[in-house]
Amino acid sequence: MKRARFTEEQIIGVLREHEAGAKTADLARKHGVSEATLYNWKAKYGGMDVSEAKRLKQLEEENAKLKKLLAEQMLDAAALRELLFKKMVGPAAQREAVAHLQAELGLSERRACSIVSADRKMIRYRSCRRPDTELRVELRELAHARRRFGYRRLFMLLRQRGEPSGINRIYRLYREEGLTVRKRRARRRAVGVRAPILVEARPNARWSLDFVHDQFACGRRFRILNVVDDVTRECLAAIPDSSISGRRVARELTALIEQRGKPGMIVSDNGTEFTSNAMLAWAEQHIIDWHFIAPGKPMQNGFCESFNGRMSDELLNETLFLSLDHARSRIAEWADDYNRQRPHSALGYLTPAAYAASLTATCDRLRNPDQLRRSHVAPPAPRGVKQAETLIAAG
Repeated sequence: MKRARFTEEQIIGVLREHEAGAKTADLARKHGVSEATLYNWKAKYGGMDVSEAKRLKQLEEENAKLKKLLAEQMLDAAALRELLFKKMVGPAAQREAVAHLQAELGLSERRACSIVSADRKMIRYRSCRRPDTELRVELRELAHARRRFGYRRLFMLLRQRGEPSGINRIYRLYREEGLTVRKRRARRRAVGVRAPILVEARPNARWSLDFVHDQFACGRRFRILNVVDDVTRECLAAIPDSSISGRRVARELTALIEQRGKPGMIVSDNGTEFTSNAMLAWAEQHIIDWHFIAPGKPMQNGFCESFNGRMSDELLNETLFLSLDHARSRIAEWADDYNRQRPHSALGYLTPAAYAASLTATCDRLRNPDQLRRSHVAPPAPRGVKQAETLIAAG
C-alpha cells in the first residue's frame, strides 16, 4: 500500500491554519499541495480532532479488509459452484479440478489447491510409469474376444501366454481401459439347513443334467441339454435341438456312458423328460442312482445351474443363432473352449480338462500302492484331494 505524504495530525494542523484565517493559495504554496487537495481534506476531516481522524482511518482499513474477505468468500463460492458436479475422489480428479479453476476463474495454483484441499506437490506430480502400450492392446483384445471374462480370468490367460505382470498391475490396466464387466446380482434369500450329498473326489462320481432355452433369429425356440461332471466341472455334453424327449435323453446318456464310463449318480430336476417312463426304465436298466432335487429348489442342482449361467452369459446372450446347424457348431466350439481353454475359479484357475487329468492321475497312483512305494517322493495331489476315499460335499 502506498504511504501517504501527510499524516492525520499534519492534515488537521493545516486545516486549523485555514480556519485561523490563512488563505488557501498561501497554504497550498507553503505545504506543496494543490488547492483541490486542501478542499478534499476539508471535506473529509473538517471539524475533527486528531483522535477522530485516527478512528476514521482505522474504520476505513477495517472496511477494506472486510471487503477483501467478502470478495474472497464470493470467489470461493463461485469456485465451488464450478466444481459442484465434479467428483473429487483421487489425485487425477483433483488435478483436473485445479486446472479447471485456473482456466475458468483465473485463480492461482495456490488458491485453487486450497479450495480443492489438494497438496501442491501432488498437483505438480507427473507420473514416470511406462505406458504399457503392448500389454494394454493385448488385454483389450482378450477382453473383446471374451466379453464376459473378469480381470482374474484375463490375468490367467495372459499368464498362459507368458506375461510376467502381477494381478494388481493387470487390474489397474483393466480399470483404466474401462473393461469392467457389469453383472446383475440376484437378491439372496435365507435358506434352511442343507444336507449335502457326499461324492467321491474322482471323475464320473456325479453328473448333473438340465435344460437351457434360447431362440433363433427367426424367433423359433430351441433347447439345449447340458450334462456336467460335478467334480471336474467338465461339460460332458451340450446338445441343442428344437425338441428333446425322454427317449432322446436316454440315447444321449447311453452314448456318453460308452465314451466315458458309467457315473455313480445323476442329479436332475423333476422335468417331464427326466421323470418319463423311458428315463425311469433306462436308469433301472443301467443300475444308476438317479436323484431328483426338491421342487422349486434349483440350487440343489447348483453345479449345472452355474454352468447354465456361464453359457447364457458368455455364449447365448452374445450370439445370434441363424439355424440349428449354426447353433450346434457354435455351442460345440464354446463347450470345447470351456473344457480346454477357460480357467475355472473353483479349480484354482485350472481348466476342467487339466483338473480332470491331474485328478485321474492321482487316483490311479493312489490305487496302485506298488508305484507309490517305488517313488521316493509322493507327487502332490490336486486341489481338494487327500486320499482315494476322500469325499467332497457336492450338494
